[in-house]
Amino acid sequence: MERILGCRSGQRLSFTGKTQKECRNWIRETTKQVDAGIQLDAAKIKLEDFLNDWLISAQASLRPKSWYQYKFIVRSYIIPDLGKIRLVDLRPHHIQRLYDRKVKDGLGYRTIQLIHSVLHRALNHALKLGLLSRNPDDATTPPKPIPKEMKVLDEDHVQQLISAAQASNDRYLAIYQLAISTGMRQGELLGLKWTDVDWGRNTLQVERQLTRIPHVGYEFTPPKTKAGVRKIALGTEMLRMLREHQQRQQNEMISQGIRWSEDMLMFSTPKGDPIHLRALFREFKNLIKYAELPNIRFHDLRHTAASLMLNHGVPVLIVSRRLGHSKPSVTLDVYGHLIPSMQGQAAEVMDTYIAPIPFKQLHQTAPELHQH
Repeated sequence: MERILGCRSGQRLSFTGKTQKECRNWIRETTKQVDAGIQLDAAKIKLEDFLNDWLISAQASLRPKSWYQYKFIVRSYIIPDLGKIRLVDLRPHHIQRLYDRKVKDGLGYRTIQLIHSVLHRALNHALKLGLLSRNPDDATTPPKPIPKEMKVLDEDHVQQLISAAQASNDRYLAIYQLAISTGMRQGELLGLKWTDVDWGRNTLQVERQLTRIPHVGYEFTPPKTKAGVRKIALGTEMLRMLREHQQRQQNEMISQGIRWSEDMLMFSTPKGDPIHLRALFREFKNLIKYAELPNIRFHDLRHTAASLMLNHGVPVLIVSRRLGHSKPSVTLDVYGHLIPSMQGQAAEVMDTYIAPIPFKQLHQTAPELHQH
């Protein structure tokens, strides 16, 4: 047994090893940590303890839904596999093995990407606090998700969906219509109030969304991004449909002795309460089966709206603003593959510029070409 006593940066240190080689390795490793600016107390911190502390400090800067998601990822996937490793001993191969093991276990790629995102953010925080000299996750290669084919409805299917909803007296008819007309997110639709409609200017103001917070319930929160707060133009037909929906809602509430007001939710239960997402999804699935349409999710109505607008030549900038994307490049990244037909349109437009015309006709129509 070999024992070392020493003093570093005013802090008394001791280590007992089985051999001189162990002691020399300890001296070398400790010196490296101090020279890198790592706090010596950090050597005792396990990843599990650090992550639990980090979750507490991160709560103030995260949306409630995101924080609960981070907490779930940390405690379900990261701590069980890596929690007992000391923070300063965490190496890229530990993290890489975690990712590879999760892929082998069949965990979804999106969840693995979220594990990577949460762990990387937490370790960056440790870096800022001087607990690490580098982020070991920087040297890993998380698996890339396999792109899934985007499902959208064509024009005929959209009309079939709306007709089926109308024929079956689906109480969510107006939600489907507005989702297809605007491409709004499902939470944004369920967060709308009648005061958000400007009937004179034919616009709809989006400034909140209905969000399900785990272990809490449903809450109204700001839209997903800053660009999510937006004003969307509505067509006259969509406005007419909203008026009809408003009248049905008023009649329904009055029959139950509930006083209706414009400050109420645009889409609600018969008693005026928020519609739970699960209830909406369940009814939408039933409608899809009734209408004998391809099996799509409610969220795919957003993709359908984007596809229809782009295929009808609506500028990407306008589509991006209606969808609430942070920038048009996001819209192109997500939906660019849905508009291959515009390549042919572009080719035809440019043909008109390169087709030769008789020189005399050119001289008559554009004499300025021959001046000077």
